Amino acid sequence: MRSDFKSMCSGLCSRAVTACAALALFLSVTVAEAQQFSAFKQALAEGVAQDAGLSAFYREHGYQALWTGPDDHIRRSALVTAISRASDHGLPVARYDLEGLMTAFGSVESERDRGFLEARVTELFLRYARDITSGLLTPSRIDSDIVRKLPRPDPETLLREFAAAEPVAFIRNLAPRAPEYARLFRAKSNLERVIAEGGWGPAVAASSLRPGDTGAGVVELRNRLIAMGYMERTATASYDGTLQAAVQRFQINHGLNADGVAGTATIRALNTPPEERLQAVIVAMERERWLNIERGDRHIWVNLADFSSRIVDFDEITFETVSIIGARNSEQRTPEFSEKMTYLEINPDWTLPRSILARSYWGSLSAGGAHHLQIIDAQGRVVPRSAINFSRYTPRNFPFNVRQPPGPTNPLGTVKFMFPNPHAIYLHDTPARSLFNTDVLTHSSGCIRLNDPEEFAYELLGRQSDDPQGLFHRTRNSGQQTRIFLETPVPTHLVYRTAFTDARGALNFRADVYGRDAAIFRALVNAGVEIPGVRS
Repeated sequence: MRSDFKSMCSGLCSRAVTACAALALFLSVTVAEAQQFSAFKQALAEGVAQDAGLSAFYREHGYQALWTGPDDHIRRSALVTAISRASDHGLPVARYDLEGLMTAFGSVESERDRGFLEARVTELFLRYARDITSGLLTPSRIDSDIVRKLPRPDPETLLREFAAAEPVAFIRNLAPRAPEYARLFRAKSNLERVIAEGGWGPAVAASSLRPGDTGAGVVELRNRLIAMGYMERTATASYDGTLQAAVQRFQINHGLNADGVAGTATIRALNTPPEERLQAVIVAMERERWLNIERGDRHIWVNLADFSSRIVDFDEITFETVSIIGARNSEQRTPEFSEKMTYLEINPDWTLPRSILARSYWGSLSAGGAHHLQIIDAQGRVVPRSAINFSRYTPRNFPFNVRQPPGPTNPLGTVKFMFPNPHAIYLHDTPARSLFNTDVLTHSSGCIRLNDPEEFAYELLGRQSDDPQGLFHRTRNSGQQTRIFLETPVPTHLVYRTAFTDARGALNFRADVYGRDAAIFRALVNAGVEIPGVRS
């Protein structure tokens, strides 16, 4: 027993090793007296009394030890190893007080002490399991627009499953199993190695470089791209085709215009230090833990930071389109949440949200303008404007809805994609096509505008129609507002990822347009996360 405990503590501080050995010696003593045995159970019952789940588990198992018995060394070792490596997942090692736990192990002098220690280890295990399974932070406390119901594990169920499992594998599998989490985990390790080795070398001093240029700036650009893995080693000092292709690959991975010209935005991205990139990856890992759920064999993945909407089938992107998201002011930012898309509405009308009515239309409407809008009563009937005394109302207390009928100028275009939610957010077409030509696509009042809405509809309807294009166009050409329900609702996830990987595993970065990831990073640091070379 003593050697088992020493093995478990290998690599930890000498104080911890001494404590482990002390507990091993204590546990090797046979406890024959019923009174001592009862003391353990009584202390354990007291220690878990404040948690109904823990009390239920230990009561069900006759208050038998899970961690502190003479045959529990494999469980102890698995937990200690996992906690010692918590920083690999971007979690704060200090939060789990491993040294304090080892001290407590060495301080056991009675069965009552061991009972309280058993409760303490279980609480520690549950804290670690909760953090790595579903996140260290509560997202809504950071930003109210991050609306996530976290997949918190049930303590009693977790302990019951752990008690019957192989400990090492069970604890290892607590981390999200999504392929993206594994790729981010590797990316974090790679960036930490880059930082330890001194980074990617000197920054590019030039403000702009383009094909045909030569000189020191081109050499700096070349060396930076080589260090980042975008091109093979070469001695060229000219901005040739090979260098241009490397710049384009870099631009694609950073959401920039892939013209192969190293302009201001490209050089700024190139000069971003690995410490900042690591910060984004750590935040992305925390976000993956928040969304550690069954996402659906077919699902829709809207990455707000990437301005993209994708249909994903069995982890393969089957359709992708550029998307416009909510403006950057606090009232119009698109929230993050998950719901199920249940139907398409072709030739939709548009009922104006009160905020938009007040901000953009009330003045004209109340003055007798905005004739393209209809006033609708509670029964859905059009109310003549002559019957309304607008001076009695404000946008807040106006007792009618304001609607724009279907048509070529309708802001929702020809189709909207509905996943009913309390935020009144959906995906839709738009007649304002010129906005897709801008670099930062933050132009909507919160909904997601799709660049290719009809093709998006074809892909969704292809699961239930032999002629999805014909179905769509026949419905559209009727001019009638029509709903087509999806036979199988599609989980729809509105997410925000400034760091993510593509299908080939290449790491991508995007700008933090809403500032959400900066706020999450500050919260992680305040919670004790330590990242080499990065300060809050």
